Amino acid sequence: MSEKKPIQIFSNVNENIGVNVVKSPVKLTILEMLRDSEMEFDEIVSNTGKSKSTVSVHLKGLREDGIISYRVHPKDNRKKIFYINSKYLGSVNISEPKEIEETQSDYLIKNIVEEDAEFSTLLFHTLKAMLIQEGVNIDPILQSTGNSIGRSIFDMLYDDDLDIFLDNIADFWQRKGLGRLTFEVGQIIKITTYDCFECELLPKTGKPACFLDTGIFEGLFTEFFNLPVSVIETQCFTMGDGKCVFEVEPQHIKAY
Repeated sequence: MSEKKPIQIFSNVNENIGVNVVKSPVKLTILEMLRDSEMEFDEIVSNTGKSKSTVSVHLKGLREDGIISYRVHPKDNRKKIFYINSKYLGSVNISEPKEIEETQSDYLIKNIVEEDAEFSTLLFHTLKAMLIQEGVNIDPILQSTGNSIGRSIFDMLYDDDLDIFLDNIADFWQRKGLGRLTFEVGQIIKITTYDCFECELLPKTGKPACFLDTGIFEGLFTEFFNLPVSVIETQCFTMGDGKCVFEVEPQHIKAY
């Protein structure tokens, strides 16, 4: 028996539709494809392996919920190109919950309370560990929150000299107890975090977990370069690494 897909949660505040929860396996398959790229109707049919009528019904339902929309193909007005029209908030994995060590009192007391960590660190760590235990993924919300924080603190850290700007970020990180940062600057800026506040004590899931940090770096460097930036976490404590590594790359806007 195949593992059930995580329930996905979307919001469409612009249309005052609110929050939508998607449970249908076919709809979830369609949304997984559309989160990677826009697709024509025939492509969706081919990739789902379902009949045209079945796919059509599910697309109609997703459109009525405000989760997806479509536009007419520029070269063939008989064809429609579908895309996600809503904001992805996260997902819930409905597999059997299992208590993990990182949520237990003894672990928290030994690793956080007795180490005199900030109480806010205890709150943040426990929240993330409990969400992981319950199968709840709010990574997109954490990244969006981090982006907002990064833009908010940008002015206090800014210097037009990149090296000084990076020093200011590193100093801020250490003063606030967020960890220790080092930088390697080239075409891609590589940021290494030691003693990471966000993930150091989280369970080893094999996946990156620092979406708040990712968002903060995204906000800071988008403001600095005045361009969208891509921030990818390539190493993480939750992947079994002894540090977290982020790669920051400005995304040059194409002229049309």
